[in-house]
Amino acid sequence: MKTVIFIPARFASTRFPGKPLIELAGTSGVRKTLIQRSWDAARQAQGVDAVYVLTDDARIADAARGFGADVLMTSSDARNGTERCAEALTQLGTDPDIVINLQGDAPLTPPWFVEALIDRMQDPAVQVATPVLRTERDMLLNFLTDRKMGRVGGTTAVMRTDGTALYFSKEVLPYVSDRTAPPEVWHHVGVYGYRPEALRSYAGWPEGTLEKVEGLEQLRFLEHGVPVACVEVKAQGRVFWELNNPVDVSRIESVLQLEGIE
Repeated sequence: MKTVIFIPARFASTRFPGKPLIELAGTSGVRKTLIQRSWDAARQAQGVDAVYVLTDDARIADAARGFGADVLMTSSDARNGTERCAEALTQLGTDPDIVINLQGDAPLTPPWFVEALIDRMQDPAVQVATPVLRTERDMLLNFLTDRKMGRVGGTTAVMRTDGTALYFSKEVLPYVSDRTAPPEVWHHVGVYGYRPEALRSYAGWPEGTLEKVEGLEQLRFLEHGVPVACVEVKAQGRVFWELNNPVDVSRIESVLQLEGIE
């Protein structure tokens, strides 16, 4: 099955303007932009035929071409990464079987997260899939600290018994009342797998109420009755965290250095 990875990136982020071009220092002090580190992560996944950076900003496009990425220019009308992916799909000569959306703020995404999505989507009944990661104590404390400080950080997922998503939220769900014996909290990993037809349907729907309130694009699928398959992935000793806020720069740089990533 032909698989492409799209990496949506926009300059005008509400929480962190210009973040795709922020530089992150690796283990030896080498500095690379966030978008380059996300592209590096995408290229490590097996079973992928092509990787494209999607943007409406010439600064990001120039930077991406500078480190060797293929770029598809999309309009400024796209409200989120999924809409940007749907628009980019129309620029390809033929449809791939699977489109992977690896967001441009997730440079710590291990290749096996993407590969798990590709494996799950070998089932033709799956229209949309996304990874979820069981939170360990330190990660849960990061979530709770961000919320206590009034920051919107990572996203949590609540699932049905069949493994499809019941809801996604920027709140810590379920509610954690006892930190000594917390409930099972699932960290939603900002990577998606789509069938081309699911992307086209998404682009034709209006922005959903819950999607708009939470600021989570994947809720549009749930609001329109499309199941989102949640794929459990293992950290395998790696730390996963997205760059959502300026405070995350030091968090991610410490992981790059700890794990020996240049």
